[in-house]
Amino acid sequence: MKQTDYDNEAILIVDDDPTVNRVLEDLLSALSFSTTSATSGPEAIEKLKETEFTFILVDMKMPDMDGFELIERVLEMAPELSIIAMTGYTEEYRYVDIINAGASDFIKKPIQLEELEAKFRRIIHERNLRKELSRLSITDSLTGLYNQRYFYKRLKEEVVRARRQKTALSLILLDLDNFKVFNDTHGHLAGDQALRNAGRLIHKSIRQGVDSGYRYGGDEFAVILIDADLTIARDIGKRIQESLSNDGTVSASMGFVKYSETMTIKDFVAHADRELYRAKENGRGRLS
Repeated sequence: MKQTDYDNEAILIVDDDPTVNRVLEDLLSALSFSTTSATSGPEAIEKLKETEFTFILVDMKMPDMDGFELIERVLEMAPELSIIAMTGYTEEYRYVDIINAGASDFIKKPIQLEELEAKFRRIIHERNLRKELSRLSITDSLTGLYNQRYFYKRLKEEVVRARRQKTALSLILLDLDNFKVFNDTHGHLAGDQALRNAGRLIHKSIRQGVDSGYRYGGDEFAVILIDADLTIARDIGKRIQESLSNDGTVSASMGFVKYSETMTIKDFVAHADRELYRAKENGRGRLS
């Protein structure tokens, strides 16, 4: 079985008994978990405001704020946080009630480390699987760039942010020149490789962690440029063209547009598409 990596996991342990907290911190630290503890729900809420955690281990029976109330408050603050509830053998908490409250799992006291670790492993595996499925749903399988569906979702989000923050937002639409001829001449396998190369070079040429690249459809691509005017957009477009030219497989024509508050999402994309068409009319491998 593949070893589960706990190095990036941070656990907040919440129990009104300091001895329980101390024992659990020692046990989980030995497994390479980063651990912190709190002795009440209100203290746990304050720690969640200060530090980012991936798990919270919650005793269900505590004064001031019981486990149910704490779970509710935690999920309001951090919906992605995984919660394991702790209950004593004599306490009457139904599994279904705890899970319906939002916990990922529960464990009875006295806690056995092997059982607790198994629950952590299962939750981490399921969380990673959900992330991977989410990534695949927004990724173009051939080029590795984001797909068209995610393009429109992300563009809408960035338009809202640009309006709110009064920042610049630009868009590049590009397509590969004479790609149908290339495909017909060299075959579909070579065509697929050309698309993969284009996706790789686009990703390499944009500002990492700022801009985002998309396969818009067929041999068309898009780049959303955050906090960028047309000067920045054209500089990035030139980088993409130079990378494609150095690769020597295909060239691309590009259209550029800077967002204006008078534009709808449809207008924004249509404007870039018109600029792309104008670039292609002026000769292949051109910028608008």
